[in-house]
Amino acid sequence: MVSQQIQEKYAELALRTGVNLQKGQALMINSSLEGADFTKIVAKKAYELGAKDVHINWGDDDLTLWKYQYAPDEVLEDFPEWRVKLHDMYAEDGAAVLSIRSTNPDLLKDIDPTKVAKANKAAALAMTNFRKYTMNDKITWSIISIPTGDWAQKIFPDKSREDAIASLWEAIIKIVRVDQENPIKAWDEHNETLKAAREVLNEKNYKKLVFKAPGTDLEMELPEGHIWKGGSAVSEKGITFNPNMPTEEVFSMPHKYGVNGTVSSTKPLNYGGSLIDNFSLTFKDGKVVDFKAEQGEDTLKHLLETDEGASRLGEIALVPHESPVSQSGLLFYNTLFDENASCHVALGKAYPTNVEGGSAMNDEELDKAGVNDSLTHVDFMFGSEKLDIDGVKADGTTEAVFRNGTWALDMTSK
Repeated sequence: MVSQQIQEKYAELALRTGVNLQKGQALMINSSLEGADFTKIVAKKAYELGAKDVHINWGDDDLTLWKYQYAPDEVLEDFPEWRVKLHDMYAEDGAAVLSIRSTNPDLLKDIDPTKVAKANKAAALAMTNFRKYTMNDKITWSIISIPTGDWAQKIFPDKSREDAIASLWEAIIKIVRVDQENPIKAWDEHNETLKAAREVLNEKNYKKLVFKAPGTDLEMELPEGHIWKGGSAVSEKGITFNPNMPTEEVFSMPHKYGVNGTVSSTKPLNYGGSLIDNFSLTFKDGKVVDFKAEQGEDTLKHLLETDEGASRLGEIALVPHESPVSQSGLLFYNTLFDENASCHVALGKAYPTNVEGGSAMNDEELDKAGVNDSLTHVDFMFGSEKLDIDGVKADGTTEAVFRNGTWALDMTSK
């Protein structure tokens, strides 16, 4: 276990740089009971920083599993109205939201994927309004992770539970830069690096990206007025925050009707406690028309059938192979980490902030602009040291963006 001092540094980083908590602002935390000790460190630190209120939504893997095993389907499909009102109340008050994710990747591996799909869809429908607050950056929000026993032993299966947790703490602390003397300053510098990269891509204004790697041959149109983002974001009230910690990506959106070809995964996808592995998707005019998976094919099928938009893409993110997550050599079975080791795309809803004026557009205008809509947003990884990416400009000329999994462009200046 890492020291109390290190955990306090991590908590302060999550509050100051993650959600950038303001004096007099409320904070909502989503966390697991197994992470209670760290979560209480965060809560105390939040009050010390001037939070007016700290509310914690506790979860527990065992309770979640038992509910899927024993509760009737109508309970799984009925998302409680009080939970919706609770989240909406805090969002309307301008609260910051910090999620501390650390679920067992194999939690629901023996549960009928149909039940999981129904529960996920019910939750997504119920939380539609709250999701607008986060995906449009109306409030500040951030996602971090801490080790839990089952997750740690999935990554380090040959170690005892205690040693696995210690090893995962060590990896996380390094990747999120808490091992540095001044983590907040380190993140300020990292955000500037990502800002420079996204500015290069915004100036390039590619019409299309072409991806080639073993199992992947994909052409992706980008919407007119698309915007590359990455690192820190700015809320509706002008507060700078970091939605994901770690983050190594710059990201934008594909045109929802402009994706053609095949993409193959390079890392397992942990979706709702079930793993989908060694899978590929084939697109025509933006929609998945064929798919296969060596593991979790039924789960993938249910994901794609969530709604019409779930079989289209809402995000493209570029991550160089030399990112700290990739260089750790670890497979985390956790999207927050694995997506920052690899280029990835997301099935489902696009971030409206990735297109000019998107936050102010209605549904019809978003569709016309090529912005995908869905109840779901699920990232999966397809990058590797073998990935090449070409950018196609409006005049048809092509240039290398990635070669052998890393930038072929000069990302230090516009």
